[in-house]
Amino acid sequence: MSGNTLGKLFCITNFGESHGPAIGAVVDGCPAGMELTEADIQAELDRRRPGTSRHVTQRQEADQVEILSGVYQGVTTGAPIGLLIRNTDARSKDYSNIEDTFRPGHADYTYWNKYGVRDPRGGGRSSARLTAPTVAGGAIAKKWLARQYGVRVRGYMSQLGPIHIPFESWDEVGNNPFYAPNAGIVAQLEEYMDQLRRDGDSIGARIEVVAEGVPAGWGEPLYDRLDADIAHAMMGLNAVKGVSMGAGFESIAQRGSEHGDEITPEGFASNNAGGVLGGISSSQPITVSLAIKPTSSIRIERRSVDRQGNPVQVQTLGRHDPCVGIRATPIAESLLAIVLMDHALRQRALKGA
Repeated sequence: MSGNTLGKLFCITNFGESHGPAIGAVVDGCPAGMELTEADIQAELDRRRPGTSRHVTQRQEADQVEILSGVYQGVTTGAPIGLLIRNTDARSKDYSNIEDTFRPGHADYTYWNKYGVRDPRGGGRSSARLTAPTVAGGAIAKKWLARQYGVRVRGYMSQLGPIHIPFESWDEVGNNPFYAPNAGIVAQLEEYMDQLRRDGDSIGARIEVVAEGVPAGWGEPLYDRLDADIAHAMMGLNAVKGVSMGAGFESIAQRGSEHGDEITPEGFASNNAGGVLGGISSSQPITVSLAIKPTSSIRIERRSVDRQGNPVQVQTLGRHDPCVGIRATPIAESLLAIVLMDHALRQRALKGA
């Protein structure tokens, strides 16, 4: 199966299935000499881990990472870094009723048509469980970017369903299960999610990711543009249905006199471009906004067909996130960090610094 590797010089190859014995990643292209331990990676995995609040799937996975290669005496060697995360709480019997049917909104139908075979247990390869190796690889990229360039990548939730979340402070993001930057709205978010869970339904969300400290000059013209690669990576995240940068779709209603970021001796006067001009970083903060669709796995019965094309009613059992956007923030951060490290290495290869 192709399409499992992200990056050119810094590459993450993701492997495994939701209910297989393990999932993981091979991280190739990390320069030698960086201190790296399992604890560095585990800190990021713990932010994404399931079962951390009543608002997400109650699948209890420790997501304990093992470094299999590429690190010697706590330092990267330049060799591929093998990362393994064992699955310990898979409950495959929950999916026995959908082996011959296709869940609406899920990848069941398309996987079956592409390969002629699919793993129905937890969605198999199409499961959001496979974002854990991405976060593990992103932890390496985050550390290298911070060490080499002082780049900081972080994110937050700006909308949960119909509820807009005004930005108040980065300090609040790590203090609640929603990654919300506003403490005053958390009780409303919890009430909304509790009712959603009682309804057996799901909802979408909007996630914002910001990279600060990126130097000017990263990215390539035309087809390897920095913003194009960021969008490509973000669309690889389960449930993402829209990606915008800077002003995004709001730029439709802006005039050129408003949208074009004026440049002064003190720097840019605004950041409608989202930190990228002509596919190349401008030294402004890189700002990315993601639209996350509602979870497809819900308890409400919906119409579908079986493998023979007969009409059926499908109800998804098992343990699922009623809003996958709640755990999406650290994943989106990791994807942005992976793309930025890849382009940083390309720029270093071009200019030698």
